[in-house]
Amino acid sequence: MSSMKNKRFNLLLIVVVTLVSLWSLWPTWRDYSLTRQIDSFGSSQDSLKYALSHREEIEDARKKSLKLGLDLRGGMHLVMEVDQVDLFEQKAWNKDAKFTAIMQMVRANAAKSDERIIDLLLAEFRRENIRLSRYFYDIRNSDQEIVSKLEKESVDALGRAKEIIRNRIDQYGVAEPVITTQGSRKIIIELPGVSDESRVRNLLKGTAKLEFRLLREPEVMVRTLDRINSWLAQNSAPPQEGRATDSTSASTAVPLPTSLSATEPVAPAGKPTTANPLYDVVGISQNGTAYTAERSREYVLSLLRRSDIQALLPMDTELLLAAKPEVGKTGEKLYSIYLVKKGPELTGGVITEAKATFGSEGVQPEVMMSMNTEGTSKWARITGANIGKRIAIVLDGAVYSAPVVQSKIPNGNSVINGIESLEEAKDLEIVLKAGALPAPVRITEERSVGPSLGADYIRAGIQSLGWAFFAVSVFMLVYYKKAGIAADIALVLNILIVLSVLAGFNASLSLPGIAGIVLTIGMAVDANVLIYERIREELAEGKGVLTAVTQGYDRAFSSILDSHVTTLSAAFLLYTYGIGPIQGFAVTLMIGTSASLFTAIVVTREIFHLLLAKNLMSEKSFG
Repeated sequence: MSSMKNKRFNLLLIVVVTLVSLWSLWPTWRDYSLTRQIDSFGSSQDSLKYALSHREEIEDARKKSLKLGLDLRGGMHLVMEVDQVDLFEQKAWNKDAKFTAIMQMVRANAAKSDERIIDLLLAEFRRENIRLSRYFYDIRNSDQEIVSKLEKESVDALGRAKEIIRNRIDQYGVAEPVITTQGSRKIIIELPGVSDESRVRNLLKGTAKLEFRLLREPEVMVRTLDRINSWLAQNSAPPQEGRATDSTSASTAVPLPTSLSATEPVAPAGKPTTANPLYDVVGISQNGTAYTAERSREYVLSLLRRSDIQALLPMDTELLLAAKPEVGKTGEKLYSIYLVKKGPELTGGVITEAKATFGSEGVQPEVMMSMNTEGTSKWARITGANIGKRIAIVLDGAVYSAPVVQSKIPNGNSVINGIESLEEAKDLEIVLKAGALPAPVRITEERSVGPSLGADYIRAGIQSLGWAFFAVSVFMLVYYKKAGIAADIALVLNILIVLSVLAGFNASLSLPGIAGIVLTIGMAVDANVLIYERIREELAEGKGVLTAVTQGYDRAFSSILDSHVTTLSAAFLLYTYGIGPIQGFAVTLMIGTSASLFTAIVVTREIFHLLLAKNLMSEKSFG
């Protein structure tokens, strides 16, 4: 009676697993059918009409279908590195020229070494015979205590950067991104199906460091520029070109410069050669707004980064450029220059909500922001105390806009305008909502896989899977006759289970994943071979077919279980310590190994019991 109950349970389990697998893969088949249907239309208008009329069905099928990995679908692979030198500079206090020199040396060493930044930092401080506590944390801390604290900051920064990047990618809408960390400062990112590579690149690199800074008065700006001009004229040494930083080159900010008068001079290109070297590349409008032409922008940026020029600025101020130009009266692109206070009045950490929309006239895109209670209170106080003055909205070191405060803003709502496109406004919304990166990140490696190459890989992968299945199936049929049919049926169910689990859990199928399935086919057959040989041994001893089958399964079970458990353990370790493609291989191997154990022990055994019940098996059925 107990045997009959087990038999019924096993049959029910096989039916349920098969139906669930087919149900899980149905959206994949539906997605394929709908895509073929759309492609079959002769005109794009017909295909568009069909897509619109079946929009919900298409989106639902695509959402639930088996996802393809980067190597099969095409997309981007990026390796990004958190700038830990910048992170440690942010954590320092009491900075002076000596500290700046040390950090420059650390940055230079980091560029040509794979050592940890914290080790390079400690080595440089020891070489200079300076304690870390001179600049970091408490003066009473030992070097080892400070190193431990900075290491924790480093680990936290990498983790926060990973989560913020994930949030940005999720809001951008990439299906099944793969985001993992490597070492102490690298993040590996795979984005299947991405086509707008430039937009994604800028979205990921922007630190989204939002600041609200007060502008200094126009007369202070003019006096400062006069001072710089005189210094450059007196010091005839050729200007030193500055190094463009990531935050400048990667900025997606958009300025809203003050409108320029028709009589403004146009700044010439190149380095100055006259008695007014600064004013050869920088112009001043009648209302005191400074600007530079696009062709002189890089030179002006390098000039403003020079330590001797920064020393001429009023205390606690710096000169910033608008990130994008406004077209002047002559048609030339002009970048506004702003003299702003170094210390921000408010930072983007108080932003609770950001939304891309159109302005009141419905033409110009803008981003509306809401602040938390603390931010609302501070913003009300700041705007109330600075009516009539200009506040620069600075993102990643570039000025978005510098509006005049018309009145006190008590509700914490503000607007960033001067944005060129709604797409750019949406990108800004994403980075503001996702939060600011703890330190700048830069792309150290980038690869793209085109859709056509992905299609070739799919074709090659399916062919390899097909040939592997064909070869194994034919071998089992030839060598084990009727028993080989049972093994082949179990093999089909095995592949079905693997694909359905991947689809059901929204995991991606990649080339290494296909390799894992091919290996699973071999393992599944190996288990059947082990069982069948045991059954042959029992038959050779003169036992009946039913007894031979029962004892064959019982005696082979421990060996099969051992081999599958060791394979599962190896696959788990590969998944735990591997990255990217290795994890894809490990996932399919784990699923396939589990499915193989089920199909070899349960499925083929029940097939034999059914055949025996109908007297359709004999000794010759096993070859």
